[in-house]
Amino acid sequence: MAVPEFIDYARANPGKVNIASGGNGSVSHVSCELFKQMTGVNMVHVPYRGSTPAHIDLIGGQVQAMFDAMTSSIEHIKSGRMRVLALTSATRSELLPDIPTIADFVPGYEVSAWLGFGTPTNTPTGIIDLLNAEINSALAEPRIEARLIELGGSVLASTPAAFAKLIAEDAEKWRKVVTLAGLKS
Repeated sequence: MAVPEFIDYARANPGKVNIASGGNGSVSHVSCELFKQMTGVNMVHVPYRGSTPAHIDLIGGQVQAMFDAMTSSIEHIKSGRMRVLALTSATRSELLPDIPTIADFVPGYEVSAWLGFGTPTNTPTGIIDLLNAEINSALAEPRIEARLIELGGSVLASTPAAFAKLIAEDAEKWRKVVTLAGLKS
């Protein structure tokens, strides 16, 4: 099954496709909500207490689909226990180059989960700049980059200003998705 067939199936069976997430408000949850909003499908969100129990039920057939970070599901994908329909990122993965992106079928859909370093608000600029330089230096090491790619991730070395902009843009994007979906904390 490919993404268009999945969308057609979900549209033909409103409320009958159970889609797992790592919990209410998680990236996997809001990724699903964005997908639902952009495609008009009606799927049932089934929140779990983390990805691992959601994986167990997905592999066991208790739920039909899941949006998940590749870093937490790559071993299941490699073993054949999970099948990937598409990636949520804007571009294809070096690790799975033959897998399309959702945006190939749903123009404008993009979700990228990221991890970053933060400091308290009053941290001196000199310390922030030093931390940023050292972190970017470590991320540039071929061994570290290769390991991140092997785990399904990618390297996004940045500046404090660019990272702050990314956080602000993502916060606004997800505020809209959460509001439109009517999600509450």
